[in-house]
Amino acid sequence: MSNSSSISQFLLLAFADRRELQLLHFWLFLGIYLAALLGNGLIITTIAWDHHLHTPMYFFLLNLSLLDLGCISTTLPKAMANSLWDTRAISYSACAAQLLFFSFFISLHYGTLLGSRACVHMAAAAWASGFLNALLHTASTFSLPLCQGNALGQFFCEIPQILKLSCSHSYLRELGLLVLSAFSFFGCFVFMVVSYVQIFRAVLRIPSQQGRHKAFSTCLPHLAVVSLVTSTGIFAYLKPPSISSPSLDLVVAVLYSVVPPVCKASLNLHQPEITGREILKAARGKQDTLEWLEGAVGPSECPTGSVTRGWMMS
Repeated sequence: MSNSSSISQFLLLAFADRRELQLLHFWLFLGIYLAALLGNGLIITTIAWDHHLHTPMYFFLLNLSLLDLGCISTTLPKAMANSLWDTRAISYSACAAQLLFFSFFISLHYGTLLGSRACVHMAAAAWASGFLNALLHTASTFSLPLCQGNALGQFFCEIPQILKLSCSHSYLRELGLLVLSAFSFFGCFVFMVVSYVQIFRAVLRIPSQQGRHKAFSTCLPHLAVVSLVTSTGIFAYLKPPSISSPSLDLVVAVLYSVVPPVCKASLNLHQPEITGREILKAARGKQDTLEWLEGAVGPSECPTGSVTRGWMMS
C-alpha cells in the first residue's frame, strides 16, 4: 500500500489510446491555445496602449484576459505535450503547482467580475482572496495520504480526482471546503445576476437604440460564458460519484477550463471600441504604455497604475 510520500508522479488521463488520435488532439488543442493567446494578447495590448480605453470597464476586461491566459496556460500545454510525446506522467511537484495555479485563476473569475464596479480595491481583494483560496485547497489536498494508486481520471490535476486516491477519511475535510467554495461561487453568481438585472433595467431607460444595443452586446455574452463556467465547474466538483465517468468528467472539464478563455477573447474583441484600427495602433507602439501605468487618471477612471505596479512586485 502506497501513500503520498512514496508517489513521485501522477498519471493523467489520455485523450486517446491510438497514436493518430493523440496527434489529432494535440493539433486541435494547439489551435485552441494559440487562438486564446492571440485573442487575449490583442485585448491586453490594445487596452494597455490606447488611452481612450483606460476606463473601469476595459480595465477589468484586461484583468479578465490576464486571468484567462493564466487559466488555460496552466492546464493545456501539459496536456498537449503528453499527447505529442505519448506519455501520461506529471511529477508530484508539477501536479501540486498545476492545482494551485488553476484553482487560483479559476476562482478569480467570479470575484473580478463582481468587483468591476468597485474597481481597484475589489480587484486587489479578488487577487488576494483567490490566492489564499487556492493555497488552502492545495495544502489541504496534498496533505492527505494517498493509497489508491497514482492514476488520475482527468487531463490535468483536479481536486476531485486526487481525493479519489485518498485512503483516509480526512478527505472529508477537503470535500467540506469544496462545498463551501461552491456555495460561495454560486452566491457570487446569484449576486452578479441580480446586479445585471439592475443594469438591464437602467439600460432599457437609455433613449438611444445604439446605446442600448452596445450595453446589451457587452453584458449578455459575458453573462452566458460565466454561466457556463459556473454551472460546469460546480457540477464537476459536486456531482454524485454514481454519475461520474471518465468521458463525462473530460467533457465537463473542457467546458469550464478550455472553452471560456477562447470564447471570452472572441467576445471582447467584438467590443465597439476594440477595432482593427485600435489594434494596429497598439501593435505599432504609437503610445507609451508606461504613461498609463504611471500617469494620473481622471476621477471616473480606475487608478490602474498602482494596481499594475502591485502585480509587477508580486
